Amino acid sequence: MYVLTTKAALLLNISPRRLRQLLQQGRVKGAYKSHRFWLIPLYNGLPQIVKAKRGQVGTWRIEKQPRKTIVHINSNTIKRNKYKAKSQRESVIAIKGANKCYVNHLEIPAPCRIVYEPDKPLPCGAKVWIEVLNCDLDAIAGEAIIKPLA
Repeated sequence: MYVLTTKAALLLNISPRRLRQLLQQGRVKGAYKSHRFWLIPLYNGLPQIVKAKRGQVGTWRIEKQPRKTIVHINSNTIKRNKYKAKSQRESVIAIKGANKCYVNHLEIPAPCRIVYEPDKPLPCGAKVWIEVLNCDLDAIAGEAIIKPLA
């Protein structure tokens, strides 16, 4: 799999400009330029940087970033459900990770944290949400169970 410089820099936890410098020096393994864009291969989910002969040791990230699943309650759906019959109510728990789904019941056996950020809401507008790191989402028959990755 190949990625562009911005995504590769994010994976390595360095700036895109620094990554372009490494590319110009030929220190990114397997990277090549196609027209205007650098195509950078991923090895085990990360680009590989060749060590320099002199200077400081690199401080880029060597392990994969954990995947994040965000769970929040949709207050607009709660308001819409107020006068609906029980059989017509919509699910209000939104789970956003690799996939997006809405459920009525949720069990989270993985480590998680509740976040309240009124000054920095999510793109959907949520100010309170639950973050579950490094997990895989498995929705089963109206119930979602979040299982940690092995």
